[in-house]
Amino acid sequence: MGQTLTRAAQWTSVSDGGQGRLEFSPVNEALLNSIIKYVEGFPAKHPAEAAIVFKSPLQWKTVLEPTAFGSGYETSNDAVTSEAKDKNDQPLLTMRKLGELNYDLKVHCFNQLCNVLKVAGEMKMREARAILEANTDPIAKMLGDGFATTEGEDNSTLRLLEQTKKESGDEGDELESKLRLLLLIQQVDMQLMNQSLKHISQEVRLTPQQVNSEVALLKRFCGNDSGSVLQSIAFTTDYIFDNGCRAPPWRQVHGDICCLDIMPLDGDQLTVTANTAGVYMNKGIDESNEQSYERVGDVHKDLLTLLKSKSPKFAERIASKEFELKEEQKKEDIETYEDDFDGDVTERGQEEKKEEKKVEKTHKQTAKKKKRTAGRNNAPTLNWKNEEMNRQNSEKRERDKREKSEKRVSRQTNDRKQKTPALEDEFYSDSSSESEEEEDTPDRRQEQNSDLPSEYWQIQKLVKYLKGGNQTATIIALCAMRDFNLGQETCQLAIRDVGGLEVLINLLETGEIKCMIGSLKILKEISKNTQIRKAIADLGGLQTMVDILKSSSKDLKCLAAETIANVAKFRRARRTVRQHGGIKKLVTLLDCAPLGSMPMTDEFEKDVEVARCGALALWSCSKSTRNKLAIRKAGGIPLLARLLKSPHEDMLIPVVGSLQECASEQSYRLAIRTEGMIEDLVKNLNTENQELQMHCASAIFKCAEEKETRDLVRYHGGLDPLVSLLSNSDNKELLAAGTGAIWKCAMSPENVERFQELKAIEMLVALLNDQPEEVLVNVVGALGECAAQEPSNRSVIRKTNGIPSLVNLLTGTNQALLVNVTKAVGACATEQDNMGIIDRLDGVRLLWSLLKNNNPEVQASAAWAICPCIENAKDAGEMVRSFVGGLELIVSLLKSDNKEVLASVCAAIAKIAIDEENLAVITDHGVVPMLAKLASTTDDRLRRHLADAIARCCMWGNNRVAFGLNGAVAPLVRYLKSPESSVHRATAEALFQLSRDPDNCITMHESGVVKLLVGMVGADDQALQVAAAGCIRNIRRLALANEKARYSQT
Repeated sequence: MGQTLTRAAQWTSVSDGGQGRLEFSPVNEALLNSIIKYVEGFPAKHPAEAAIVFKSPLQWKTVLEPTAFGSGYETSNDAVTSEAKDKNDQPLLTMRKLGELNYDLKVHCFNQLCNVLKVAGEMKMREARAILEANTDPIAKMLGDGFATTEGEDNSTLRLLEQTKKESGDEGDELESKLRLLLLIQQVDMQLMNQSLKHISQEVRLTPQQVNSEVALLKRFCGNDSGSVLQSIAFTTDYIFDNGCRAPPWRQVHGDICCLDIMPLDGDQLTVTANTAGVYMNKGIDESNEQSYERVGDVHKDLLTLLKSKSPKFAERIASKEFELKEEQKKEDIETYEDDFDGDVTERGQEEKKEEKKVEKTHKQTAKKKKRTAGRNNAPTLNWKNEEMNRQNSEKRERDKREKSEKRVSRQTNDRKQKTPALEDEFYSDSSSESEEEEDTPDRRQEQNSDLPSEYWQIQKLVKYLKGGNQTATIIALCAMRDFNLGQETCQLAIRDVGGLEVLINLLETGEIKCMIGSLKILKEISKNTQIRKAIADLGGLQTMVDILKSSSKDLKCLAAETIANVAKFRRARRTVRQHGGIKKLVTLLDCAPLGSMPMTDEFEKDVEVARCGALALWSCSKSTRNKLAIRKAGGIPLLARLLKSPHEDMLIPVVGSLQECASEQSYRLAIRTEGMIEDLVKNLNTENQELQMHCASAIFKCAEEKETRDLVRYHGGLDPLVSLLSNSDNKELLAAGTGAIWKCAMSPENVERFQELKAIEMLVALLNDQPEEVLVNVVGALGECAAQEPSNRSVIRKTNGIPSLVNLLTGTNQALLVNVTKAVGACATEQDNMGIIDRLDGVRLLWSLLKNNNPEVQASAAWAICPCIENAKDAGEMVRSFVGGLELIVSLLKSDNKEVLASVCAAIAKIAIDEENLAVITDHGVVPMLAKLASTTDDRLRRHLADAIARCCMWGNNRVAFGLNGAVAPLVRYLKSPESSVHRATAEALFQLSRDPDNCITMHESGVVKLLVGMVGADDQALQVAAAGCIRNIRRLALANEKARYSQT
């Protein structure tokens, strides 16, 4: 296991001498599951080796309680010892109390290790993680330091083998047992390594084309002007091999693509290797004037990420909005790329250019009126100057207006040339779960001739004192400024307009604690304003605040974190925090002692407040996908799990808020489940704080995609408080979160039973009217799951008058709502009484019209819903024919590229073809060649319904012959090798119908169908038996007829 943990397992970053932790990733989850399974079965398979006493015990901190251990152990309130002992009469398991919540556990053999995992029960994943994190080289603990995991050749096995041959008697037997144990561990280590390699091999790897594109892109922004990001970038060799690589052949076998010489604007030249596994620094030219390819530092996913980490100026200019503005003034040959840079996909028209000239002329006139320096360059620069702030913000406002105008024109004009927004993806891609409306907020300033309030002039005087006063005057001015109502927008904008923001941010770099605290208190209040946030980010205030997070003053750290939480409400600010190392520093703030483990002294209360402010800042930053990854890599998940046990609501809200934002990532959902956080989320659902309830319900909503999580919610009693949230109809956000959690939990039949007992179905039906769409999507989704899981719920929906409301929602335009409502209507249509109401309300026609929707999910969901409608309608054939163009429409969907659409349409065609007249119509529309074209699919879900459709369509005219001529028979035979029994039944029925044509029988026989069908004649499924036997009979009858004809000729 040592090699696997060292090389294949994924660990969090280690800083300040700390210890890395296993990441919550699919690769690590698979490894832990395999290790747990192996250890639990080890004593039964290898009893002698399981009894071997380890050289040193495996030791870790556990959350298991002494009461969890049963027979075979001596337990007390704070200790546990095993009755089993070694030859020195020492217990093989010992457990002692460390603190209020933690225990130290030592295990001396595999038998006891297996028992610990059994005792852990549902927490075994968490316990296994703790064991491996505390014992990163378990083989060294088990067999001694001589067997530690090493790089290069490992001779420990040979040494032990030679030692075993020399020894005899009991000592020789013991060494032989150790050798067997070592071999077993090495064997499982190799298996785990191979398993990890399979996961890793599926990851996306770099290609020469990607590297060339990235280099070509960066070359366009090289130079020494203010708009450049690099001085130069070049390949070390111009020779290109046939595969696109520039690296020598002996390096290509290691995955190297090319080497690059990069000269940043700051620092020395970088020599970089681009490899299929990523990009990294190499040692460059060595003392012998030869290229050294040895890696230096970490491997990065692409060139841009590496340069951001190595060159602060590169990261600053790439992240800066000013870089974007500067590029808009490049020459015309680069305008193609700078348009893409801003996400604009249209060429700039002549009118927009004229308008831009007018705006620039206006700015120049304004500058003269304000007595600005006439010769100053009008282009934005990266070095901000206080006296230019007003002018630059005005330029931004006008540019934003022009960009919005261009985007509106691009949507209305079809003859404009479109471009690919390549640079948008490369430089500014940073997905976010919140809207970026703040980026487009118009910049409001006080008019020169307007009547300004007295506070404006008073603040202007205070700012002058801040600029020119000594330390005492500065502190007095800060205190006086705090006396104003800083929550009032007039005061906030006044501080900005008179240059107060620059002064406040400069004070953060003075090192005077009192001045810094006063400045941060003001910035914390005024940064709640959208425009102030952007101004702080533009002035570089975030970088300074991130540096303050390392301060020894806890008050400073709290204020800096709270201000970051306010400012990081838009994408650019979140990116700045991450690029300057703010995520790691914020995660560090979370590391306080477990709440309840020690008395609440003043010092401990400060630590708790620091953790709360850190969680608040991480909550704002976690709206970015890349920041979520950074939080996980910095080891934030266990710390958030610890803080989730806090009894204080002001701590819980940012912690749960961060978790529910991050729960959109699979690795976080895994961590929330395995770290025992579901129990805490359920516990906090019972609080009276509606905001906390909302975040807990949202976290459950995102995590309940996995069945294990849904079971945990039910096990910890979370279904009852979720249903109680349905009564809060006034709080729409809480209602949306609660209904969403109920929807996902209803995917498990056991949960649906509990919802029935709580009368949740009736409450959900009552919410179908007069609710916002985000609530309706979840309500309808929950009703659809409940109706599909339990037949009695369909009657409840009908009796509570829910079907008319569902049918009315079929006329909406919200795509997610349409997907859910079609599923709900389809589930209700499986009962004939419900189907009568749906038909009377013209629901089937509405479902059929949704097949024209452009969204494949809506098309598929509508087609699935049509199936039970046809099956349970009184006169289904006539109903389908009454839809003008309906049959042609559904046949045309067989041209779709979406497999779910194809599977649902095939299922619908199988139902339609039951009526002979409809079968004749769809045959005329060319259904046979279209179905035959799909026969080569490997998707079992599509195979099943395609085979059903083919079987039904064989009932008309010469369709059997047509399927054979279109090559559908031989691929169908391969369906019988599928592991799905439902595919076998449908395929056997299709082959039985096709076997009535002699040519098809010959094709089947040549494809080896007889051998496959013979085994299915004895299946438990009676329909499969009959179809398989019928097909074999037809093939045999053809063979007998041929033999009879041959004998009659002779």
